[in-house]
Amino acid sequence: MSAQLTIHRAGPAITVQDMGRSGLIDAGISRGGAADRKAVAEGAALLGQGADLPVLEMMGMGGEFEADQDCRIALTGAPMRASIDGNQITWNASHKLPAGARLSIGAALQGTYGYLHLGGGLDTPKQLGSHATHMSAGIGKPLEAGDVIDLPEDTGKQYGDYLEAEDRFLGGAIRVVPSFQTHLFAKSEVERFQATSLKRDARANRMGVKLNPVGKGFQAEGGKSVLSEAIIPGDIQITGDGTPFVLTAECQTIGGYPRIGTVLPCDLPKVVQAPAGAELRFQFIDLEDAVALEKQDAELRATYGQLKKPLIRDPHKMTDLLSYNLISGMIAGDEYD
Repeated sequence: MSAQLTIHRAGPAITVQDMGRSGLIDAGISRGGAADRKAVAEGAALLGQGADLPVLEMMGMGGEFEADQDCRIALTGAPMRASIDGNQITWNASHKLPAGARLSIGAALQGTYGYLHLGGGLDTPKQLGSHATHMSAGIGKPLEAGDVIDLPEDTGKQYGDYLEAEDRFLGGAIRVVPSFQTHLFAKSEVERFQATSLKRDARANRMGVKLNPVGKGFQAEGGKSVLSEAIIPGDIQITGDGTPFVLTAECQTIGGYPRIGTVLPCDLPKVVQAPAGAELRFQFIDLEDAVALEKQDAELRATYGQLKKPLIRDPHKMTDLLSYNLISGMIAGDEYD
């Protein structure tokens, strides 16, 4: 009998995700998949399994989960307070979830999207070649309290490791390359776009992130004459009132707003993870440099498995810190009682 994961409490947007669907833009379905693909790769490395396996994506808040058999889990992406039967556990790490224990995951402490990975993945049906929920295309729906997910057999054994996560949860510098309509923006507008701090609006979803400029918006010369054409995640559209929108995983497949630039895929997780109010600053780079950076990022992700380290003396598991000789040469203080 296969194991099962029961959801006892669910945040507002817990969905099954993987790396998404490719080759369906002509059918009106964008790639979709995990908003933060780096987090998926981190979890796969922590559990020693493929990054193509489905995971649970939690937007803003987690939930409460229980497995009916012992299983391995990993937690990555936006840090959230997590515990097993009330005992706090480390984020960006892998753990054993005993049968019948309650895994509780709270609200995001930083960032937006957190991820729960299960050893062996999730036994959910594929639709159009992917397990990913794609709400804007009507594929799947958010999970709710009471839902039960089958878990496939897990042949892996390793857990109890952590991985240092890239700092990508508070906004910051974002690298972009010119897009098809960059030339429609005056040089002064492009320079002002790069010099302006843009704040992530509270309104954002898996289709796109609205950015609020400090001061007036940005205008393209002849922007109203742009024909609708294919668009992709990372494109920065400028709406009629001058507001920038960065398109993300579930964006539409065609659009007619002028695009001032396109975010590098390796920097897109920093955009989607930016919490409301976080500042983003955009910098144009040459296409050749962008290709080199993408190659470098892919090489780094391939080494995640070698970069993880064992969880040793996890402070969250130390019920009496004073009983530990935490620093060489120090004592607990009760030797002479």
